Amino acid sequence: DWLTTGILLRAVRRTSSSLDDEVVAKLHGPIIKTVILAGLWIASSVLPLEAATLVWIHRLIATLILVVWAAGSLRILDLVLRLMSGQGARFHAVEPRTLPLFSNLGKLVLLAFAAYLLIEVWDLNPTGWLASAGVAGIALGFAAKDTLANLFAGVFIIADGPYQVGDYVNLESGYRGRVQQIGLRSTRILTRDDVEITVPNSVIGNGAIVNESSGAPRYRVRLKVGVSYGTDIDRVREVLNDVSRKMDATMNDPAPRVRFRSFGGSSLDFELLTWIREPERRGRILDALHCEVYKRFSDEGIEIAYPQQDLHVRTVPESWKPAE
Repeated sequence: DWLTTGILLRAVRRTSSSLDDEVVAKLHGPIIKTVILAGLWIASSVLPLEAATLVWIHRLIATLILVVWAAGSLRILDLVLRLMSGQGARFHAVEPRTLPLFSNLGKLVLLAFAAYLLIEVWDLNPTGWLASAGVAGIALGFAAKDTLANLFAGVFIIADGPYQVGDYVNLESGYRGRVQQIGLRSTRILTRDDVEITVPNSVIGNGAIVNESSGAPRYRVRLKVGVSYGTDIDRVREVLNDVSRKMDATMNDPAPRVRFRSFGGSSLDFELLTWIREPERRGRILDALHCEVYKRFSDEGIEIAYPQQDLHVRTVPESWKPAE
């Protein structure tokens, strides 16, 4: 251990990255355990044992060495991927959102390779094992089809990246909130009620996703209001624009807009379009906008229309009156 890690440490000190130093530090345990097991291998060879017993002991020691290095490789893999994900400028593929994907794929490859070496150590016939694994795989696929659907959907979500941790999303299933965690089986979302819900990835993968945090960090809200016929429409535009500009919660760039949408049955229908920075606050901001618009319309003498019906009563002719 002193000789091997000493040589490696002198070599890695020439690099500017700390990754190789931490990998070398992880080699201490496997190297020491391997040397001890190698000593047991040599000691068992010296003992006057039968050939069959010696073969069994050697295979057992080789299995222990394989387990030691498999466990060490898994720890080194986890360390390397975590350090790579923290250096996005150098490693573009390995990011915090793709870390679970690479971690699980790497562990799967290592465990499959370790299983192959284990079969070679014990000189087993892999044909029967592969046939049994195929039958078991088919049965497991039917039994866990929902879990597998979530797993594959999670892989595609991580690879495609329609949203990230911290994004505010609306799902077709009706869920709305901020993404807390993206896993291979499910995604956790914190709703506006401060309730964390776990949504299976297959549900997300099969529906539309509205990511309100992607692109520019803003969101447009719409306030609809109807005024009475005969109202000065230019004054309505001025008041609505002024209300939006004076509110701290709304943005002046892009500038707010007022649209005259239609001639309603009882009103002239306008719509105020203004931008906010945080989509999760749109309910609170719309509440403040409605209150301010109502106060300003009252001060300006602008009447907010409501449905009305005119009833015309005609005098009934004498000839239409029923006889007594």
